[in-house]
Amino acid sequence: MRKLIVFSLITIAAITFAMVHTSFSADKCDHNCMQCHKISNEEAVNLLKENIPDVKILEIRPAQVKGLWEFTLETKGQKGIAYIDFSKKYVISGSIFDINNKSNVTQERFSEISKVDVAQVPLDDALVLGDKGAKYRVIVFSDPACPYCGKLHEEMKKVIEKRKDIVFFIKMFPLPMHQGAYEEAKTIVCEKSLELLENAFEKKTIPAPKCDTTAVDNNIKLAEKLGIRGTPAVILPNGIISPGFKDADALISLIDKSK
Repeated sequence: MRKLIVFSLITIAAITFAMVHTSFSADKCDHNCMQCHKISNEEAVNLLKENIPDVKILEIRPAQVKGLWEFTLETKGQKGIAYIDFSKKYVISGSIFDINNKSNVTQERFSEISKVDVAQVPLDDALVLGDKGAKYRVIVFSDPACPYCGKLHEEMKKVIEKRKDIVFFIKMFPLPMHQGAYEEAKTIVCEKSLELLENAFEKKTIPAPKCDTTAVDNNIKLAEKLGIRGTPAVILPNGIISPGFKDADALISLIDKSK
């Protein structure tokens, strides 16, 4: 592979390798593997730079799977996670799953390192769904031509029916793949209209924008800076980004956990 794909899902074969390969070291250092195995920032960069020439190592720590180091890295302004085994022969790119807890360990860790300072996200251009003064503020990057954004929107409406202490601030983030979404997003922002957004989700005709706003362009730049590449993307009150569709109960659970 010419290029290391940091965020790709790990294959079953790679998971099997990691479990088998790392067992040799676990028996030798059950007390504290780091007493037996060490790696420097410079070593890590040298191991990764062939596939990621401009890699920067932000943090090195033992992975939850014995026999592996976890690396928080940055390349071209984007953060990611990779793993290197104690023999320093293998780099593993992808997700580690905790079978017992039914959780994606890598995704949870990535969410932690990608936390957003929500105070730095401007909300003047956002549409407000719920009570603006509600205690728990959730920011949603949405595309008027995205079908899953429309589905999420309906679930968000269910959330505010159940919970008056939650409010959603919706920022328009049209994706290049959706023809016409950019102009629709500008119209929705100009009018600050939830009705127009819902019309767009229903594939109704949206009028041309009546103002010359830069808010949509600013949202596109902000999303890139935050590492948001797709829609919908939910920023929870604690700054963790949760991508993709969730139903109302799952949203409420995530929000409650982020308090």
